[in-house]
Amino acid sequence: MIRKDLPSINSVNILFLIVGLLLLFVGSRAQRNDLYQGVIITEYLLILLPTIIFLKVRGFSLKRVLKLNPLSLKQFVYIFFIMVFAYPVAVFLNFIMIALVSSVSQAVPISVPIPDNFLDYLIGLFVVAITPGICEEVMFRGTLQAAYSKLSIKKGLIISSILFGIFHFNLLNLLGPIFLGLVLGIILIKTNSLYGSILGHILNNAFAMTLGYVILKFTKDIDIISKDVPLLDSSIQAALTGLVLLTLALSSFVVLYVLLKNLPTSKVLEEPSLTGVESDLQLEDDLLLKSEIVEVRERIMWSPLIIIGGIFIYSNWVYFFSSLI
Repeated sequence: MIRKDLPSINSVNILFLIVGLLLLFVGSRAQRNDLYQGVIITEYLLILLPTIIFLKVRGFSLKRVLKLNPLSLKQFVYIFFIMVFAYPVAVFLNFIMIALVSSVSQAVPISVPIPDNFLDYLIGLFVVAITPGICEEVMFRGTLQAAYSKLSIKKGLIISSILFGIFHFNLLNLLGPIFLGLVLGIILIKTNSLYGSILGHILNNAFAMTLGYVILKFTKDIDIISKDVPLLDSSIQAALTGLVLLTLALSSFVVLYVLLKNLPTSKVLEEPSLTGVESDLQLEDDLLLKSEIVEVRERIMWSPLIIIGGIFIYSNWVYFFSSLI
């Protein structure tokens, strides 16, 4: 069954393919020339603009599809703390992948430069936090998750999160974005507002930028203090780092689950007999089934996703593992 008020799955698959190719062949080149300028071009011209054009040309209501509904102050506060506790879990998941890949490859992860002064820090927040938070949420949570929710809300959540992880085209930065995609998707479902997932995305990226900025400012002092301290073996350092991150991730996940479960649900989704994340997902499924639908079954065309998935596998194989042959 296909809802007329949401994009078709096949059409968003094609959108995902086109935007992915634009990112790989245009955005990556722009970012190599000038990272911040390239990110602006990539996010606004190659991700946001095609998505908005796609929705408008097909006659969809942006407010309805993207769920441009207001957040309450209580939801705002909850989302802040949700992202505080989601961040350590995402960092640990990426650490696992980095450790696994590093055990067989000498390739190092590519990271965003950390600003060394306050003005550059503010510019970095706009480019690295606010810009992707808006543009990527419109595409992934607002459009892709909405379309795939026609299969079921849970499937829409999972598929869009996996696609969000693949879209980073970096094996070392795969598990973290998938996890964050799930968290942001749940926020969208419970608040019934894209502003919720946009806020969460911005906060996550801002935490990363701020943490890097603070660490960089104190690096010189740390170097001076640790100059005479005996160095540990690299394997021991990695093990201790993993243990600390694991402990922090586990404790954070418990708090995160409680916060997500108790995140105030927007009135459109409220029902006293249903509570918690799973109940909200089921409730949204029920609401979809009660809405206007047409008796047509869509045969899903998976080839666009297979193409992007193949490019992801090939590019990461060449970068990380080709030297092993």
